[in-house]
Amino acid sequence: MPTTKRVTLAQRPTGMPDDDTWSIEEVELPPLGDGEFLVKTDHISLDPAMRGWLNDVRSYLPPVQIGEVMRATVTGTVVESRHPDFAVGEAVSGMLGVTELAVTDGEGVQKIDISVAGPATWLGALGMPGLTAYHGLHEVGEISAGDTVVISAAAGAVGSVAGQIAKAKGCTVIGIAGGPEKCAWLKEIGFDEAIDYKSENVLKALRTAAPDGIDVFFDNVGGDILDAGLANLRRGARVVICGAVSTYNDEKLAPGPSRYMALLVFRAKMQGFLVFDYPDKDAAAIEDMSSMIRSGDLVARETVVEGGVEDFGRTLLGLFRGENIGKLVLKIA
Repeated sequence: MPTTKRVTLAQRPTGMPDDDTWSIEEVELPPLGDGEFLVKTDHISLDPAMRGWLNDVRSYLPPVQIGEVMRATVTGTVVESRHPDFAVGEAVSGMLGVTELAVTDGEGVQKIDISVAGPATWLGALGMPGLTAYHGLHEVGEISAGDTVVISAAAGAVGSVAGQIAKAKGCTVIGIAGGPEKCAWLKEIGFDEAIDYKSENVLKALRTAAPDGIDVFFDNVGGDILDAGLANLRRGARVVICGAVSTYNDEKLAPGPSRYMALLVFRAKMQGFLVFDYPDKDAAAIEDMSSMIRSGDLVARETVVEGGVEDFGRTLLGLFRGENIGKLVLKIA
C-alpha cells in the first residue's frame, strides 16, 4: 500500500505556532474500501481560521486534537477509486487535511473544473474565501448599489474578493490594508480608496474617504480597526463580522470594541456569520463569481509557496505576518 507524509498536531501553541506545534509523520495507508477513493494533494489552503482550530475551546468546529492530521482544505486528483461518483483523473477539493495522500468516502468533497480556473483559485476566489466574501456581503451586509463599503484586510483572500464584488454591484469601496504595495494593488483591481493602516490614522482616513459615513463595514481584523469602522457608521449601517485576525495569536482574551454604542446611535447592526451558513446558495455564488472572472470584473490572485507538507508550519506563519497578497496557498512539489 502507498505511504503518505502528513502533518499532525503535536502540542497546542501559546501565542504564535512554532516548530514544536507540529509533527511530521510518514504512515502507510489502508486499502480502499467500497465507496472510497484516494486523492493526491496538489495545493493546500492556508487560512486565518486555522489558528482558532488549534485552541481547545468550544467553537463552530471541534478543535483539532493532539495527534490528529491538521485540518485544511486542499485540491487534488483522484488516483485510485472504488467510488461510483469519483473517477480516476478527476480534480477535486475538500477538507482532507495537510497530507500528501488522503483516503475519503467523498463526504464534503467536490469536483472542480480546472478549465474555469486553476486549482489555487478553487481554494481562493472560487473556494471558501470567495464564498465567505459573497455570502457576507449579500446575506449579512445586504449590499445595494450606491452603498459605501469598507473592507479590512482588504488585500487578503476574503477581502480582495469582497471588494471586487461590492464594486461590481455598484458600491463605493474603501479597503484597509498594510503597506504601499498592497494598497496600490487594491487601486489596480478597482477599489476607490485604499488606506494603509501601517502609515495612516485609520479613523481619520475613514472620515476623509467616507465623509457621509459607512453603509457596510466588512471586518476581518477586529481590534482598533473595528473600532475605527464603528466610529464612522451611517444610519442603518451593517457591520459584518467575518474574522479578527489581529487577535488570533493573543495569549489573553482581547478586549471588546470600545465604540459599540455607535450601533445604538446609528441604528446599525453587527452580525457574525460563517461560510457554512448558506449551503443552498453556494452553487449560484460560484457561478456568479466564475462569470465575473471570465468578464474581468473579478481578479483572483494567489500567493503560491512551493514545497512539501513539511513546509506547512512555516508557510502558515507567513499568513499572520501579512506576507501574502490574495490567497495564500502551499503548492505540493
